[in-house]
Amino acid sequence: MKRRVLLLGGGLAGGLSALALHARRQDVEPILVERGDRFGGNHIWSFFDQDVEAGHRWLVDAVGPTRWPSHRIAFPARRRHIGLGYNSLRSPDFHDALLRTLPVSSLRLGREAVEVTPEGVRLSDGETITADAVVDARGGGPIEGLDLGWQKFVGRHLRFAVPHGVAEPMIMDAEVDQADGYRFVYLLPFSATELLVEDTYYSLDPALDVGLLRQRIDAYVDDRIGRRFETVGEETGVLPIVLGGRLDALWPDDYPFGRIGMRGGFFHPTTGYSVPDAVANAMLLTEASDMTTSGLRRLLHDRAKRLWRERGFYRMLNRMLFHAAPPRQRYRVLEHFYHLPEASVARFYATRLTALDKLRTLSGKPPVGIFAALSAIAGRA
Repeated sequence: MKRRVLLLGGGLAGGLSALALHARRQDVEPILVERGDRFGGNHIWSFFDQDVEAGHRWLVDAVGPTRWPSHRIAFPARRRHIGLGYNSLRSPDFHDALLRTLPVSSLRLGREAVEVTPEGVRLSDGETITADAVVDARGGGPIEGLDLGWQKFVGRHLRFAVPHGVAEPMIMDAEVDQADGYRFVYLLPFSATELLVEDTYYSLDPALDVGLLRQRIDAYVDDRIGRRFETVGEETGVLPIVLGGRLDALWPDDYPFGRIGMRGGFFHPTTGYSVPDAVANAMLLTEASDMTTSGLRRLLHDRAKRLWRERGFYRMLNRMLFHAAPPRQRYRVLEHFYHLPEASVARFYATRLTALDKLRTLSGKPPVGIFAALSAIAGRA
């Protein structure tokens, strides 16, 4: 008899885990529960080629990513073309991949978990599902005990009547007004006439002014592209950026379930990118020998603790980004970072910085005041 693994939350982390278990564990039946009307919601998730191990690439390829062989960045004192491949997954493709790949018996859409125990769940329609293991993938969790900043954005999907002229992704165009803190515009050309334009900024305040960012996007497109367009979609986000605190804020001792995705702290500490950790956790679940709620909690918690230790440098860098300069000068921290070689940039995004990379990141002329930088570095880990 197959062991049943119940995944609460049909976003990126839960969905990829269901796909991986279905493909690699014939002795396991994944059950994916999502309270919304579509798996994946309304999102675009991106990652660099090196972020996902070669042996795990099949999992994101099953969704059908768009890939570009290179990308660009722009800051007031530094512009670069970077030969690192960039990829994006779109939530409609993610939803379709789940429906296409997983049996109907594995999917529960439009139903919320109203009662959850380590042995199963009762759904909002009255269905009760028993399981050998329950894993929580329901998005953000408690944040008390964490020192946070926020990455806030509005992304608009634009369609142009004539080619827009953007040939490759612009990952960070920071040659824009910096009054609110570190801010950049992000461009993804999905075709010659389809373009995602996203206005992003880092702030200590989680409130998002959608109207203001829409105006900024209109002004940016008018100034930089100068072509007529129609808006065919929009997404918004407010992502936590961890500056310090304690991991147990996300993993309280009295919570019996393993967590994946944002709820477990599995995201890039500085950029908020979540695909690499979602893939790694999905593959980790396929290798588990103890397919019980407590067994998977230990497995995932152990990985979360290891990553928290390994990623302390990023939290220090975040403190510099938020606290070591006035808002208009905060971009200098990442502008300075981009003097590194391409291989170091790749390792930064893949959270695999070497000791030499870290030294190079902090070397040279300080991008912000030395005393302010030292004060930020000395903040909570």
